[in-house]
Amino acid sequence: MATMNISLPDQMKDWVEQQVATGRYANASDYMRDLVRKDEERSRKLAAFQREIDKGIASGISDSSIDEVFASARAKAIKALEERDGVSSDAGGGERRRRAL
Repeated sequence: MATMNISLPDQMKDWVEQQVATGRYANASDYMRDLVRKDEERSRKLAAFQREIDKGIASGISDSSIDEVFASARAKAIKALEERDGVSSDAGGGERRRRAL
């Protein structure tokens, strides 16, 4: 593993030491590695979000009404949640049941 030395103002150093003192981290290096991992994940999510924004802008202006856009988005969100949770909707009454695993 590579070594890197960093300089922190006293207030930040105290914060790192407080985080280590909670017992969640073995030492300051462990805490810093966790921060870097979280920052990497945040950057990946932000880049994915920006790609979706770019796709939306590139798709142009919709011919659908705002109500149609929201209804479509709502239906897609419900479907995605049902797939995630293993739940399906009955076509007739909209009742939900858990799929057999």
